[in-house]
Amino acid sequence: MLKIYLAGPDVFEINAIEEGKRLKALCKKYGFMGLFPLDNEIACDGTAYEIAKEIREANIKLIEECDIVLANLAPFRGLEPDSGTVYEVGYGTALGKKVYAYASDRREMIERIREAEQLPIEAAHCSNGKVMEDFGLSHNLMMLDIVIADDVEEALNYLAKLK
Repeated sequence: MLKIYLAGPDVFEINAIEEGKRLKALCKKYGFMGLFPLDNEIACDGTAYEIAKEIREANIKLIEECDIVLANLAPFRGLEPDSGTVYEVGYGTALGKKVYAYASDRREMIERIREAEQLPIEAAHCSNGKVMEDFGLSHNLMMLDIVIADDVEEALNYLAKLK
């Protein structure tokens, strides 16, 4: 059974344990084994830094043992995905894992920025003066071709058809 690492900000939900169980159940429904970051048991009772390091290392081990990284790239605390999730996507890619993602808002990034910052349709720069990339993509060009669905179930259905 292929193992899927479930990357995403779902670990920050108030009901994160239940959300992890739901995501893993969906993986099972589509014939995969889900690995959720909170599956890790952290035995460290050191400083906040030491605990963070232990969590990071445990998540890296899960990514190393998976076959596929499936990332939730929904906007998180702003217009962009969670930076930890983006790290996990990059790490999985560097390891040669198959990496896919889903996002609840797949409109073009430039459209989302213009809307959020109330910019005119012809604006090429965001409010802080930076050029807005305009490749017709929902996410940064480094995520080219990995955003395949609007939600986790749609993504798992897509992956199941690839098996």
